[in-house]
Amino acid sequence: MSSVAPLHRTLEQELQALLRGASLECIVCGEFVLHAGGMITCPECKSSLRAQGGSAEQQLKLDTQAG
Repeated sequence: MSSVAPLHRTLEQELQALLRGASLECIVCGEFVLHAGGMITCPECKSSLRAQGGSAEQQLKLDTQAG
């Protein structure tokens, strides 16, 4: 028998999947996101994600607006 893998992922794993293009789902509202010009934005809730280079490991910046 094989072991059961956990189904949940951490926020960091979700953000990395979005950045790699492996996920197309907004982590805020669950709608499809748009990839354009280095930005990943959600047309539904207006949250956005962009990679910031300049270090050994890419840094992520998530911009959201309440309401």
